[in-house]
Amino acid sequence: MPFRVYPPAFRKATLCIGAASLAALLASPVSSQQAASPVARYDMDVGTVTGLAAMGGGMGAGLSMMFGGGGQKQAHELILRLGSSRTPAAGAPKADHFMPPVAKLGASVPLLTPKPGTRTDDVPQELPKDFQRPKGRLLIYWGCGAKAGPGQPVIIDFAKLTAGQVPPDLFAGSMPIDRSVHTGNSKTYGEWPNTDTRKLVGADSSLIGEHRIAGNYSPEIKFALAQDFMPAITGKASPIAGGATQISWNAVTNATGYYAWVMSAKANSKGEFQDMVWWSSSATRQFGGALWDWIAPAQVARLIQQQVVMPPSQTNCTVPAEVTASGGEFALGNLYAYGPEANFAYPPRPANTKTPWKPEWTARVRYRSNSTWLLNGPDMNAMMRGGDDAEAPKKKKKCKGGLGGLLGAVVTGEGC
Repeated sequence: MPFRVYPPAFRKATLCIGAASLAALLASPVSSQQAASPVARYDMDVGTVTGLAAMGGGMGAGLSMMFGGGGQKQAHELILRLGSSRTPAAGAPKADHFMPPVAKLGASVPLLTPKPGTRTDDVPQELPKDFQRPKGRLLIYWGCGAKAGPGQPVIIDFAKLTAGQVPPDLFAGSMPIDRSVHTGNSKTYGEWPNTDTRKLVGADSSLIGEHRIAGNYSPEIKFALAQDFMPAITGKASPIAGGATQISWNAVTNATGYYAWVMSAKANSKGEFQDMVWWSSSATRQFGGALWDWIAPAQVARLIQQQVVMPPSQTNCTVPAEVTASGGEFALGNLYAYGPEANFAYPPRPANTKTPWKPEWTARVRYRSNSTWLLNGPDMNAMMRGGDDAEAPKKKKKCKGGLGGLLGAVVTGEGC
């Protein structure tokens, strides 16, 4: 599974659905047109990444497959998934995505069907024998402002949580359910990046032009893209009077909305994490899930109305002073600019809503731009410049405060 910048506990926070969500994919909210399930569905997630995630140091195979190589401070992310209701016509499953020359990925990239038991995003059915219940607490804050709002923080005791004592009404609102293609809703499935290919998506790669997906278990899919990778999102985090932190960023072309979160942790003298702090820019108690993924423009618009996502006109947000005071010396921050979405289908939807629609295939291309940085550390612009002040924390034997181990795991894969 490609690397994504969010905690492993939330890797499957947004389970995908298949045919049951077809109406959301193929029909408008007011349409009563009958639509059959397509034989094949194709997802293409297109991202621009800056900050820590784009620095490429020590992230291992996941980053090397997804991001441009070397010391690039801006990287491109490309995730491809093909799902079909058919089995292979002959032999083992085989499919390829044929790219335009400007993609600089060769004539095509293979969509590999994972072998049973090899997927890294599967949730274990039982805890390992050496599992130790986590200690400490999680303090949850939300909303832009110099001071935390009423009712904050919500405190979660990890010991009670693992014992099944979940606080009531933990998260407010309801997040949209992602309907991405995956193994569970496909008879045959293929993906890229994968364990067999190590091609890099360069910072100078482009997706403009004709795309073709062909294989032995799905009909041929063809579409043309006019939207390229989104511009990079950059910015800075600045302490302000009273202990709060102001984060600001550039207005990203074609952005439909913005979302930010910060995580930090304090450790004792033994390097063991005690209190962890989690803050979200949402005005309500809404965290994770689809907010860490690609979100359709219509869903973003709804989330803006609910004050979960910031509007595209907003380019700054204040992290409350309590977040910095409760967390460690440094904090890991993430900022998302959600982007447009392109949808294709064959045959096209009939203009007459009374005519049943039986598409052979559908394809969805989603865009976003995001950046990962250190709050109260080097700002996002400094990391993109690649100066000496932009270096990530080096490996330490003990985590005596700040995010030593957490940042080590996320940035270098080495821990404390």
